[in-house]
Amino acid sequence: MTHDDDRVCWRCLVAGRVQGVWFRGATRQQAQRLGVSGHARNLADGRVEVVLCGTEAAVTELHVWLHQGPPAAQVVEVMCTPFAGPRPVGFVTG
Repeated sequence: MTHDDDRVCWRCLVAGRVQGVWFRGATRQQAQRLGVSGHARNLADGRVEVVLCGTEAAVTELHVWLHQGPPAAQVVEVMCTPFAGPRPVGFVTG
């Protein structure tokens, strides 16, 4: 069992061809596989915002995956910063 103190949270902005290519759904699948909570949502400027909370190892693995994304995506940049908001429960797309 993981204690809340062992969890890290990041907010990542993913740029490139990441909308309309099932990026959010694929991110949710990866997050659920890794036990990461958070969200993935489209932004008006064409990027996808992804919040990741979980063990450092799981968040790092998902962060690496974000640079690739699903097959139809063309990721050109992933910028992440620490996320200080409320810790999410589950993983949602919106």
